[in-house]
Amino acid sequence: MEYRRALQGECERVYQLVQETITAVYPRYYPEEVVEFFLCLHGRENIQRDLDARRLWVLFEEDELVGTGSLRKDHITRVFVHPRFQGKGYGSFILQSLEDEAAKEYQKVQLEASLPAEGLYEKRGYTTAEICRWEQKSGAVLFYKRMEKQVKTKVLVESLTPSPW
Repeated sequence: MEYRRALQGECERVYQLVQETITAVYPRYYPEEVVEFFLCLHGRENIQRDLDARRLWVLFEEDELVGTGSLRKDHITRVFVHPRFQGKGYGSFILQSLEDEAAKEYQKVQLEASLPAEGLYEKRGYTTAEICRWEQKSGAVLFYKRMEKQVKTKVLVESLTPSPW
């Protein structure tokens, strides 16, 4: 298994993984127009933008791209695991890796949870900070949760021996 920042030239592979995952999984949870919204949101241009800013991470099993995730400061986005590899711990691995990276500078992380991923986030200790609403042009409404998780606790340094003063 290899986990690393995505390299220039890998945008198309990530794009294909994300599009295939959305197309295979999201229709079980959302109407067609919302699925189309997600396909556009996670289009080539946005993936390339994350790649250029070095915010895009990839996970390979041998030479096959298994999953991906992005991190912008304390905000985790675009965590996807190809349907053939779901349920094997890869999503948790990607999340833990992104959380560890964020914990270098931040106390907590946040993300927006799609319905297919909400259970995974809850199992990993995320809590709902806000229920959000996004109205589509057609009038359909997408509800989603903004979730957060503490990734680093403040350590209070206390003397183990009382001061004589």
